[in-house]
Amino acid sequence: MKISVLDQSPVRSGVSPDVSIRETIALAQACEAYGYHRYWLSEHHSSDSVAGSAPEVLLAALAATTHKIRLGSAGIMLPHYSALKVAEQFRVLEAIAPGRIDLGVGRAPGSDQRTAFALNPNAAQSADAFPAQVRDLQTWVLGRELPVNHPFRGVQAQPAGPFGPEMWILGSSDYGAQLAAYYGLPYGFAYFFSDGHGAAQALDIYRARFKPSEFLGTPHSAITVWAFAAETQEEAEYYFSSRAMWRLMRDRGRYIALPTPEEAEAVPLSDMERERLKSYRADAVIGTAPVVAAQLRALAAQLGVQEFSITCGVSDTSARQKSYALLAQEFGLLG
Repeated sequence: MKISVLDQSPVRSGVSPDVSIRETIALAQACEAYGYHRYWLSEHHSSDSVAGSAPEVLLAALAATTHKIRLGSAGIMLPHYSALKVAEQFRVLEAIAPGRIDLGVGRAPGSDQRTAFALNPNAAQSADAFPAQVRDLQTWVLGRELPVNHPFRGVQAQPAGPFGPEMWILGSSDYGAQLAAYYGLPYGFAYFFSDGHGAAQALDIYRARFKPSEFLGTPHSAITVWAFAAETQEEAEYYFSSRAMWRLMRDRGRYIALPTPEEAEAVPLSDMERERLKSYRADAVIGTAPVVAAQLRALAAQLGVQEFSITCGVSDTSARQKSYALLAQEFGLLG
């Protein structure tokens, strides 16, 4: 079982968002030392919650400051961009860190519709063209020739080289699962988006419809889970309150910086909202490292995935890093 990290560069209350980017660089270096397999970055725009708006840029910094951990996007929101430009970016990354680059792509905007329009005025049409974009991107990143009669046949994504990024399709619905199966690509499900709702169905569809390709002979899937480990259950509950309040605000339509536990406790709540917080806690993967590791192993076995990644946003960056350290030790990654 391969165990990896997804970092969204979360913004913390009272801390300038640019600090989150530097914290991502430091955490990637720590997680490499802990023995994690991959370190992936997300893409979000115009958000007070997430500072990671340009994973392709941040990945270059990680490629230059790490040595063995795989690095990738989870994901590049492809409808915003030209497939050729993305291919060029990731071929440059591959040249910086040969054999270590993953290119995960998704169709969601990673923002509101107004922001999506600001990024690409033709975003709605581009989303419809996502399957064709994936086909072209896959061809360019591997240095292959586009089909005969393709208008861009003969165009190359430079720099050429012996390695190409490992491509993934990412999503939180059946759509991405079907596309990954059709193209014979690995598939990653964003379990943490909705506490796993729809995960089993999407993964079953992926496995049932998978077509072997020259890139992948059998289905290969992963999930990303929000999980947090601490020395004690009480400490884990304390820090989880930040995440729970952030979720509640998101459900209200407000994307805020992660509050401190004290700030979360001070927010006035209705009875219905208190019940909502209890439901978040019921679904949460938190506790001591043995408790969290057992839950993650059981979840991976239940869903039949070959690997999983852990995302963890709490208001204290040292507590976040310690969580990854505790879980690495529990999973035996450090050896």
